Amino acid sequence: MQQDIVMEQSRVGQQRDLGQILLDGALIRPEDLATAQEISRSSGRKLPLVLLENKFVTQETLSTVFSFQLGVPTVDLNQYKVKPEAVALIPENVAREHNVIPLSVEGDTLLVCMSDPTDLQVIDSLSVISRKNIRPAVPLRGDIRASLDSNYRLTTKIEEQISQVVSAAQAQARVAPEPLLAPEAISQAPVVKAVDMLLTQAVKDRASDIHLEPQEKGLKVRYRIDGILHEAVTLPPGVQNALISRIKVMANMNIAEKRRSQDGQMSANVAGRQIDFRVATVETSYGEMMVIRVLDKSLSVLNISDIGLSENVLESYKRALQSAFGMVLISGPTGSGKTTSLYASVGQLNPREQNIMSIEDPIEYHFKDINQIQVNTQAGITFASGLRAILRLDPDIILVGEIRDNETANVAINAALTGHMVLTSIHANDAIGAIVRQIDLGVEPFLVTSGVVASLSQRLVRKVCPYCKQIRTVSPEEAMAYQQEMGEVKTDFYYGRGCNFCAHTGYLGRVGVFEFLPLTDQLRSLILRRAPAAEIKAQALKEGMITMRRDGMLKARNGITTPREVIRSVFTIG
Repeated sequence: MQQDIVMEQSRVGQQRDLGQILLDGALIRPEDLATAQEISRSSGRKLPLVLLENKFVTQETLSTVFSFQLGVPTVDLNQYKVKPEAVALIPENVAREHNVIPLSVEGDTLLVCMSDPTDLQVIDSLSVISRKNIRPAVPLRGDIRASLDSNYRLTTKIEEQISQVVSAAQAQARVAPEPLLAPEAISQAPVVKAVDMLLTQAVKDRASDIHLEPQEKGLKVRYRIDGILHEAVTLPPGVQNALISRIKVMANMNIAEKRRSQDGQMSANVAGRQIDFRVATVETSYGEMMVIRVLDKSLSVLNISDIGLSENVLESYKRALQSAFGMVLISGPTGSGKTTSLYASVGQLNPREQNIMSIEDPIEYHFKDINQIQVNTQAGITFASGLRAILRLDPDIILVGEIRDNETANVAINAALTGHMVLTSIHANDAIGAIVRQIDLGVEPFLVTSGVVASLSQRLVRKVCPYCKQIRTVSPEEAMAYQQEMGEVKTDFYYGRGCNFCAHTGYLGRVGVFEFLPLTDQLRSLILRRAPAAEIKAQALKEGMITMRRDGMLKARNGITTPREVIRSVFTIG
């Protein structure tokens, strides 16, 4: 006890000297320190927090001073691997309230990273809660709140809620004895909370899709993050019906229908943001599988300058969008970011001076001042019929979600030829393939050459994590792929080592790799006489077209992505 009193007196004395240490080291201006001290006295808030909130000093500077002043260790949160057993000792609400992150446990001591290690009241509270002696540390680099988001996951809480839905005997069964479809089962608090936690964790993890996959031994939950599926949790088979039925209720789907596939939509407030979700189901051998598309507008709708186009291609693409009329094609497989590029392209235009209309299936994001139409086959609204209706409504610019058939292709190209700007997507492997695909759908070559302004093809690759990237020598296969494409030898590239920000994957976020083809007179001549795709490509390369492979390797050379990612996403293209 006496030792604790002495330590407290020592710390209080040291805290009293914090301002003087900052002044002696020329780390703060005297007037800023005086302002911070006055705010601290009048508000009752700690001086370190006031200094940080007002940006009088950086966290790195303050942490260095604390380390010198108090003898506490510094931690690089970007690199430090937080131990789950430490996180389990401090509840998330407590950690967020005090802006602390537990790091590791050694015997009776819990190492905790704190923004203010002089706050003895917080240290005492953490000690009582964890029943451990608290050893404070300070963040030299990295953000405590970002680390909280990375390490406080809801999967264990989901399991706790689910365990209340079925008995232990049911949890071991291959299929629940009774289908849990009754309203009282669907609306049980544990089921509701479990679904809310699944959605919340998906948004926190930047997931684009949530997979609920019935297996022989349980319901597997996986999140697709940056294009890659990651397993989150496996739940007992007895809860499958209740969990999926709860989501069906939220999405206005038929909970009694299990044999036929269904589609639905719902919205939820997650972490203070209104998020839309698109739901689809299909019956499998072990029950209904469900995939939920997460439509977070704040993440997915980008400015045209942010999708990854190189400077020269960006300017050329913007010129294509400013054409008085014609068609711009965006192509790629499912999940290649076509919709994001379409929406970003529309955002480049001026809806106040033009009538912009769209026909989509489904409408993923709603835009102000843009008139969007949802495809509804039961009501007779298809892409083709909706497009015909749009043409009678005085449009300037038309967005067609996707060209899938001959009728839609012909209506769209005729719209482009009659004074409208048409933006649309089509499934094709590359920019030239998108044009050939239109001809394959029955559009006459002379209509294609007259109507199409440009073709943009794309893929998505994961970006190297900026927090943990470092130079690394790549494998011989990667070096050879780079050399074959770029015509130069290079073996060292940036790769992510893995950190808390990227969940130790080395990648954080995605960016597009593109192939842009503006139609010139020479290319139109080749298309008109139905020249082979190889001949058209040769002419396009002669005119300066950069292929997706080359664009990807240029991004790898610049440290944006890695050769491995380019090979994975792009090198299947011939």
